[in-house]
Amino acid sequence: MALSGWTVAWTFPNGQTISQIWSGDFTQSGSAVSVRNVSWNGALAPDASTTFGFGAGWSGTNAGPASVTCTAS
Repeated sequence: MALSGWTVAWTFPNGQTISQIWSGDFTQSGSAVSVRNVSWNGALAPDASTTFGFGAGWSGTNAGPASVTCTAS
């Protein structure tokens, strides 16, 4: 079954903040981040994939998130 959209969510452990993103729309509230598809990469056929990227800033420790969740819509 094809997807009509997707969301990826995580929590930064050290207060990192996203300053720019490409191939996705994001919201950030404190350390919680959510990235959703944009109009041209939301519909995915079975076994298809897509990517997004971002630039972020931090001060001090820069550990990665402990867990990332992906949700299809």
